[in-house]
Amino acid sequence: MTGLWLRRAVLAAACASAAVLSACGSSDIASAITPNRFVVFGDGLSDLGQTGTKYTVNDGTSDSIWTQKMVASFGKTLTTASQGGLSFAQGNARVTLKPDAAGNNATPTIQEQISRFQAQGGSWSNNDIALVNGGTSDIITQFMAYRANQQTEAQLNANVRQAGKDLGVQVRRLVQSGAKYVAVMGTYNLGKTPWAIAMKEEGRLGTLSTSFNDALLVEIVDLGANVLYLDAAYQINLMVASPGSFGMVDSSRVACTSLDTGAGIGTGTNQVNSALCTPSTIASGVNYTQYMFADAVHLTPVAQRQLGDYAYNKLRGRW
Repeated sequence: MTGLWLRRAVLAAACASAAVLSACGSSDIASAITPNRFVVFGDGLSDLGQTGTKYTVNDGTSDSIWTQKMVASFGKTLTTASQGGLSFAQGNARVTLKPDAAGNNATPTIQEQISRFQAQGGSWSNNDIALVNGGTSDIITQFMAYRANQQTEAQLNANVRQAGKDLGVQVRRLVQSGAKYVAVMGTYNLGKTPWAIAMKEEGRLGTLSTSFNDALLVEIVDLGANVLYLDAAYQINLMVASPGSFGMVDSSRVACTSLDTGAGIGTGTNQVNSALCTPSTIASGVNYTQYMFADAVHLTPVAQRQLGDYAYNKLRGRW
């Protein structure tokens, strides 16, 4: 209850700081912005295939990641920074710390992704929108260190809260650099994932997810005029509780069979990694278009599209 109260209080304060009804998402006010560009920073949830594949079922569809689905609703397209585009998000990326969730020091953090955009002369026009997501990789990394007895539970909790604050600092950095519109999505409730279920750690991972998001919200509370919080935890909770309402039949099992003998997504070796998943690596008898999870953490295209629709409606209601 404490986390729920805090989120409501912070969101209320953020709306108040905007000083206008539209800042709280009122549908009574027509959208005032026609987006010119979208610039994306984040982790595997938003990765469009920075290193070749996406963290979902790689079926060749052009809207299989939530950011793609959302910007398509605005009549725009996204491509990865590795292909000359403006989507810098990369799988396993943490907010500010290295190595990434899989132990790779080469993966740019969200902080470094923003720096890369700025180093390329990145500037903001009045109709640009920055999209930021993060948290999952930090929680995975910190939790796995705790499971390996490399840190105490108190250290685990403190480190996750710090990562949430750090993401808020990066959002503030974008605003200070001239971004007029920044939509930020924290982590969804990792306690609802097949990963948590398999380890019987639903409660602990749910609490860590809430702690990350609460720290993020506290850090950005005074940025209400420029920042929109996209509550992925709320949306994913709805989808898990009632998958049929979103065109799915399963919200607790993994659709893919693409085992990764390496570090994969950071949850251990010989685990399913959706970056290796295609329609030919789907579990027998499974229709992946009706499943929520591609691997133990990442979403299938159908779940990603639902998240994209949610984000689109929030942006339209706010700006």
